[in-house]
Amino acid sequence: MLSRHFRPTEVSAHCDLPCGVYDPAQARIEAESIKAIIAKVADNNDPDFRTRAVLIKEQRSELVKHHLWVLWTDYFKAPHFEKYPDLHTLFNEATKLAGASGTKGEFDAAKADELLAKIDQIDKIFKETKAA
Repeated sequence: MLSRHFRPTEVSAHCDLPCGVYDPAQARIEAESIKAIIAKVADNNDPDFRTRAVLIKEQRSELVKHHLWVLWTDYFKAPHFEKYPDLHTLFNEATKLAGASGTKGEFDAAKADELLAKIDQIDKIFKETKAA
C-alpha cells in the first residue's frame, strides 16, 4: 500500500538541502566570541568568572569545529577540492586552531586571530563557489 504513495526517486543535490543553509559566518561568530572571552579574562582575576569563561570558551571552540566540519564534509565537494587544492589543509589547520592546542585549550589572542584569519580564507573560497 505504501509503495503506491512513496516511490523511490533519485535526486541529486550539491548539499544536504538546497544551498543556502551553510555559511562560514556561523564559525566566525563563535570565533569572535572566543576572542572576546580571551580579552575579558585578561582583565578579570575573579576565579568564578575565569572558570565560567573557560567553560564557555571551550564550548564556543567546539562549535567552531562543528561548523567548519559541516562545511568541509557537507558543502564542499570534489570539484571544489580540485579547484582549491589547499582547501583540505586550510580546514585541517582551522579546526586544529579551534582545538585543544588552539583556542579550546589556551587563552592566546594570537591563536584566536589565526583562527579568524583561516575562517576568512575559507569564507573567501566559499563565496567564490557560491558565485560560480
